[in-house]
Amino acid sequence: MSATASAPAPVARHQPFGEHLRFWRQHRRLSQLDLAHEAEISTRHLSFVETGRAAPSREMVLRLAERLQVPLRERNTLLVAAGYAPMYRERPLDDPGMGAAREAVELILRGHEPYPAVALDRHWNLVLTNRMVAPLLAGVDAALLQPPVNVARLSLHPGGLAQRIVNLGQWRHHLFERLHQQLRATGDRQLAALQQELAGYPVPEGAAQPHLAGELLGVVMPLQLRSDKGVLSFISTTTVFGSPVDVTLQELALETFFPADAATGEALRTLAAS
Repeated sequence: MSATASAPAPVARHQPFGEHLRFWRQHRRLSQLDLAHEAEISTRHLSFVETGRAAPSREMVLRLAERLQVPLRERNTLLVAAGYAPMYRERPLDDPGMGAAREAVELILRGHEPYPAVALDRHWNLVLTNRMVAPLLAGVDAALLQPPVNVARLSLHPGGLAQRIVNLGQWRHHLFERLHQQLRATGDRQLAALQQELAGYPVPEGAAQPHLAGELLGVVMPLQLRSDKGVLSFISTTTVFGSPVDVTLQELALETFFPADAATGEALRTLAAS
């Protein structure tokens, strides 16, 4: 699966503003005329900005970024490339200034127990987890559990959970669809490399079956996982925080798993108690 075959190549951060603007315009499949109309400027002026013959104002940079739906992290890149200071905060979740946000995320994860839940960054790296996740990773290759732990890699790698996921084909398709959507939104080089890596993993024979009922595209995803407690059946949902001013919170995603049947709920409650 190659979601980025026809996409423009991402631009290095140090490139001029016009190069970044051209990338995002083409990534959104807009002509100069289309974008000029959206931004309420002349096509001539937009062309001059793209070619470096005219310097955009700070307000113009932000207006173009808004029309192009550029994520906050890349809006900072656009501002710097145009000669302005970054506008959006970019701090790790363990930064002292992010204490309240981290406490809120931890509260949500703990509150989801005895069911598993994780918090992921933009590149699918594990940021936080509740205590119900570790027991489900028994037997996973230790190398995959070295920080930063990448959840997509952990799911599909032959040494990870792939051999234990009953509906692996369905789950794999789900992950690739999410990656595809993220790539369309962000044009991120690291995500593109991750997608290419995952696509190269071998798919076990018969992985296409079964296809479990209950999938609601982009909302709910079924997952069955073999464990020493038997087959555990989950439904998975993803929540994105979003934030108009903070890069970390905009990129943070919470993946929560609910039991899809009574037996799974009972197994997880027993596991939590022990």
